Amino acid sequence: MTNLLDKWAEAAFTSLGFFWMALWAFVLGYLISSIIQVMVSRHEMRKLMGDDGPKSMTVGTFFGFISSSCSFAALATTRALFQKGANFSPSIAFLLSSTNLVIELGFVIALFLGWQFVVGEYVGGIILILFAWLFIMLTNPRKLIQKARDRNQDDASGRDEEGHAWSRILDREIWSAISQKYVMEWQMVWKDVLIGFTIAGIISAFVPTAFFEWLFIGAGSDDPGFWALLQQTLVGPVAAFFTFIGSMGNIPLAAVLFGEGVAFAGVMAFIFSDLVVLPVLRINARYYGWKMALYILLLLFTCLIGTSLLMHYGLQLFDWLPDRSQWTSPAQQDHFQLNYQFWLNVIFGLASLWMLIVWKRQQNGAQHGHHHHHHGGGGQPIMNSLCVLAVIWLVVGVILNLL
Repeated sequence: MTNLLDKWAEAAFTSLGFFWMALWAFVLGYLISSIIQVMVSRHEMRKLMGDDGPKSMTVGTFFGFISSSCSFAALATTRALFQKGANFSPSIAFLLSSTNLVIELGFVIALFLGWQFVVGEYVGGIILILFAWLFIMLTNPRKLIQKARDRNQDDASGRDEEGHAWSRILDREIWSAISQKYVMEWQMVWKDVLIGFTIAGIISAFVPTAFFEWLFIGAGSDDPGFWALLQQTLVGPVAAFFTFIGSMGNIPLAAVLFGEGVAFAGVMAFIFSDLVVLPVLRINARYYGWKMALYILLLLFTCLIGTSLLMHYGLQLFDWLPDRSQWTSPAQQDHFQLNYQFWLNVIFGLASLWMLIVWKRQQNGAQHGHHHHHHGGGGQPIMNSLCVLAVIWLVVGVILNLL
C-alpha cells in the first residue's frame, strides 16, 4: 500500500513537472498563433485551393501553418474549406499542416525531446503532406470525394475572416480579437493537455521498462533492425488510436516512450498520430460518411508510417539520430528550480493573465450589448469525466507529496 501511494505521489509530481516545464512554450506558441490568425486574411484562401496542383497544395499547407494546432478545430476548418469548393488534396494538406507544422508544437517538442525531433516534426510534416498528395493521386477516390461533397453542399455557410494591416498591431481592437483567439485556443486544448500530462506521469511512474520492451520489439536497442523498427512504427499509431489525447498532450508521453527505448521512428509515428485516433474517425464519419472517414484513416496511417521510417533513416544517414545516452528524461529533471525556466513561466504567465483580463472585459462588453456567444464544449461526457478524474488524481497526489 505504501509503495502504491509513493508511486501515486511520484506520478502526480511528474505530471505537474511536465506541465511547468512546458508552460511558457504553450503561452508563447498560442500567443504567436493567435496574432497570426487575427492579422492574416483568409478571404482568398478558398479561391486558391480549387485544384490539386502544386499552387493549391502550397496554399493549403501555408494556411494550415498559420492556423490552430487543435486537431478538432483543424477538422472543422478543413470541412469548411471543402464545403466552400477547395479540392480534397489541398484540404488534406491544410489538415496535416495545421496539426504538424504549427509553431507552438515545435517549442514543446524541443523542450521534451530535442532538436532532432523538431526536425522530424517539421521536415516530416512536409513529407507527410507530399506522401498524402501522392496517395490521393494513386488511389484517385473520385466517387468518395463526390459523395462527401454532396453530403456537405447544404452546409456551406459562414463568413470569411478578414485580416488586418500590421500597422494596427497596437490597436486595442486588434488585441481584443487576439485575446479572444488566445482564450479559444486554450478552450480547445486544455482537456487534451490535462489528460495527456496526467497519463504521461502515470505511465512514467507505474509502467515498467519490461512492458515497453514487450510492446515495442527491439526497444532499448541502438540498432533494432528494419523489421523491429517497422513494428515499432506500426504500434505507435495503433496505441494512439484508442486515446483521446491531442498533439500537445501527446508530447510528454512521447518523451516517456523515447526514454523507455522506443526508436526515433516509433516515437515520430506516435507524435504524427494525433489525427489517427478514435474521436477523429467518428468526427470525419459525421462530416463525410464512414467510407470517406475510413479512407482518410488509411491515408493518414499509411503516410505517417512511411514518413516516420524515411525520417529515421534520413537522420541515420547523417548520423543525426538522437543519442539516448546523452538525453535526460524530463521525468528525471528537477523542474521546480529558480532558473531561467521559472522566470520565463512568470513572464509568460503574466502575459497569459493579461490576455485573459482583456478577453474578460470584451466578454462583459458583449454581454451588455447582447452579443455574447457561448463557446461550449458540450457533448464530450467521456472527456469531461476523464478531466475530473485527472484533477482528483493530481490533487490527491500533491497532498501525498506534502505528507
